[in-house]
Amino acid sequence: MAKLTIVANIKANPDKIDLVKAELLKLIDITRSEEGCINYDLHQDNENPAHFLFYENWESRELWQTHMGAPHLAAYMEATDGAVEEFKLSEMSIIG
Repeated sequence: MAKLTIVANIKANPDKIDLVKAELLKLIDITRSEEGCINYDLHQDNENPAHFLFYENWESRELWQTHMGAPHLAAYMEATDGAVEEFKLSEMSIIG
């Protein structure tokens, strides 16, 4: 199985930065313990605090899809409903 890299860009509404950050931080430990998770690293833009980025590596796309259906992701979606201005996810493969 081919490994999968995920780059997820999350832009919070300016008045919801603290809420989105707190909810994103809740995802880290539980996701890192999931089967297939190699790394799950959250970043915050130094110049735009509303911009967050997850850099993730997974053993396979199937295991990442299992993660995407996890209850803690559903709880995040519910908690941040209306607080995220933009979300862009890229599925990528290491080529070098």
